[in-house]
Amino acid sequence: MTGTVETNSGTPDIETMRETIDELLDADAVPETLPPSADELADVTSLLRGYLDALMPVVEHAAARLPRNSVVRYCALACVGDARQKLQLQPSPAPGGDLAYARRLARALNALCDDYDKLRQATP
Repeated sequence: MTGTVETNSGTPDIETMRETIDELLDADAVPETLPPSADELADVTSLLRGYLDALMPVVEHAAARLPRNSVVRYCALACVGDARQKLQLQPSPAPGGDLAYARRLARALNALCDDYDKLRQATP
């Protein structure tokens, strides 16, 4: 489960990020899929946190290049704010809290990846 945050061209490696996201969120679609082990979950959570930390400033920078009244800009910046909030939270000590936290991070990263793609199309 190794992946780089950037491609050789210096752009974020969205494909690798989405593969990591799918490791956690595809299990939602297939209930009989077993959750990752504690070690695997810790690794995936660490990757997600790193991806979010790397992608948030890229999305912010791209959004800043759009006009202030742009819906794409507004949505992207709101998504960055949501991701920052999720990074500040801690997993619940309840059973399954670590997995629920990792899935929240995965959904936040997924939304940021979507916004990154939209910004690439909207940015001149």
